[in-house]
Amino acid sequence: MTPPVPRHLRRLPGLNAVVTGASGAFGGATSAVLRHLGVDVVGIDREAAPGVIGCDVTDDGQVRRGVAEAVERLGGRLDLLVHYAGVGPAVDIGRAPDVHVHQALEVNLLGTWRVTAAAMPALLRSRGRVIVTASLLAGLPLPFAGAYTVSKRAVTAYADCLRAEYGTHIGVTTVHPGYVDTPIHSSSRATGVALDGLVPAETGRDTVMAVVRAAGARHAPRDVASTALGTAGLHLFRHLPGTTEQIVSLKIGLLLADGAFAEAEIAQGLHTRHGSPEPRPTASRGGRE
Repeated sequence: MTPPVPRHLRRLPGLNAVVTGASGAFGGATSAVLRHLGVDVVGIDREAAPGVIGCDVTDDGQVRRGVAEAVERLGGRLDLLVHYAGVGPAVDIGRAPDVHVHQALEVNLLGTWRVTAAAMPALLRSRGRVIVTASLLAGLPLPFAGAYTVSKRAVTAYADCLRAEYGTHIGVTTVHPGYVDTPIHSSSRATGVALDGLVPAETGRDTVMAVVRAAGARHAPRDVASTALGTAGLHLFRHLPGTTEQIVSLKIGLLLADGAFAEAEIAQGLHTRHGSPEPRPTASRGGRE
């Protein structure tokens, strides 16, 4: 016997949803929970899979075709669009933008924009809802996460602008997860500058349920963090940015003095600027959620 749907999620059964990054840690779990709650879900990801349409969100043509196919599979009605597709490269923000920076902007910001634009006619017809996944890092600038932070702050601004222009007819929610251990962090780990311990740690379930609650709310909430600590952090980063930067600077200084990032080539300049011994060079990059 199927358990009853909780009261705060009762708007979900019978809705149609598209989830990007549907084969990733968050996308797959969210799709499963939504289906369990009676939502018809079609996923979008780079590689096709059962219930998932193959679509590179950095390719205009693929996005138009992929979203059109998804809406067709859903019978022509789209009530909910959830964005998870994202990458998290490790970069030196003082160097010229490289392929990793361009990829972060193309996937995290412009991929969200492309898919939303392609889905907009269907969303307007149903007065649907868009849920954009940003990050607490959108307001917490940390070394080597600059491409990710810039792209996530930009996608937060995109959601705000979308709400201003289309909020009379669609709902727009921005979700701000903290640090969740998923493959998106493989880049910073491979480069020797992992963010473990620098950002509030959360579980994948925290993020998934924050998104599901936002989808099920009677009225689309504006900004949602995944945990109580994340909510406090979101308010701190947004309303006291100077204090946030001072805390980060102190934390980074202490970590470097304790030998953090000692093996990372990318951290040479940071160590030098902080007056600590230069690290020994190593490895490469990569990383996608």
